[in-house]
Amino acid sequence: MVEISDEDFERMVGEVFDALPDEMVRGVENVAILIENQPLDQRPRLFGLYSGRPLKTRGVYGFGELPDRITLFQNNMQAHSADLESLRTRVRITLVHEIGHYFGLDDAKLGELGWA
Repeated sequence: MVEISDEDFERMVGEVFDALPDEMVRGVENVAILIENQPLDQRPRLFGLYSGRPLKTRGVYGFGELPDRITLFQNNMQAHSADLESLRTRVRITLVHEIGHYFGLDDAKLGELGWA
């Protein structure tokens, strides 16, 4: 398990997102990336969660619509990372996976692409 401050984790998430290839994040609009701790009694344990309507199944956003959300669960990622580099890798894999859900890819397709 690796522990870093909330500020350092948030900075890491920003750095990882900024380093993702343009072709992966092009078209990502109206999506908030949130960082939370998943309650210990909540199952299944998740590294991340996409909440919203996948891009391929929606129409045009209307006035006042709330953004979709990608939630990263800091406590779970830290608990399953041996060091900072493995944590950074876990953050990248999770962001890519949840962005895939935003674009409408299911877990099977994400697995085929190596994003699961």
